[in-house]
Amino acid sequence: MAQVLSGKEVAAALNERIAAEVEELKAQGVEPTLAILRVGERADDLSYERGATKRADSVGVAVKKVVLPEDTDRATLLAEIEKLNADDSVHGVLMFRPLPNRDDDEAARNALAPEKDIDGITDGSMVGVFANTKQGFAPCTAQACIEILDHYGIDPKGKRVTIIGRSLVIGRPVAMMLMHRHATITICHTRTIDIPSITKEADIVLAAAGVMESVDANYFKPGQIVIDVGINWNEEKQKLCGDVKFDEVEPIVDAITPVPGGVGSVTTSVLISHVVEAAKRTLA
Repeated sequence: MAQVLSGKEVAAALNERIAAEVEELKAQGVEPTLAILRVGERADDLSYERGATKRADSVGVAVKKVVLPEDTDRATLLAEIEKLNADDSVHGVLMFRPLPNRDDDEAARNALAPEKDIDGITDGSMVGVFANTKQGFAPCTAQACIEILDHYGIDPKGKRVTIIGRSLVIGRPVAMMLMHRHATITICHTRTIDIPSITKEADIVLAAAGVMESVDANYFKPGQIVIDVGINWNEEKQKLCGDVKFDEVEPIVDAITPVPGGVGSVTTSVLISHVVEAAKRTLA
């Protein structure tokens, strides 16, 4: 049987470290503060907001909420973002997207200062990821994958890593982050021919296609490590499941993350860790 790479264990260790860093910052007169900017009342936004607030509270990070009506115009939204950029008491901003008015999305996300962009949504943060600098922050899901590998002592150096999915939220940024750690990267996508033949050559496979249980046993061979980023709702079985068919793949590979309880369990802790890191950078 494969080793199950529990995200909950990773999150617990990360939270312990964050809490200690928060105490150190407070001793220096800095209270790490997260601002949550939400437009409208989308159910999934509210759910993530509750989780982020609970996690922040548990480690001593303050939370400030800015809630705007769904029909807020672009000028008002941009003005609120500028206020948060200028507020020295706010170290990180979580802005929920997609916005009710999709036409506002690019202007709004790039109005946010990269140094406060704790979820890696701005072009400035993406430049930081690709150039391997400390400008902005990586997308939290991409960073969560790295945290899992680190926690379980899986060094990607010299390893062949195949990533299924090329989004700017996970596929491309995590590819760059792993490349900076000297992995050899292959990215597969909807136009890739015969993906199973490619994944079978990898040491580590990261599934981030966003298609429920689309990656089955035919994609794998013994000895591999599988990071399943997918979070999909199976209405028939009334449960969350990943992009990987866990029951088929787990008996084959050496290690695999579960869904739920894998990458998603780490993401909120990464978000809060970015707030704390942003606060630390103000002291540099």
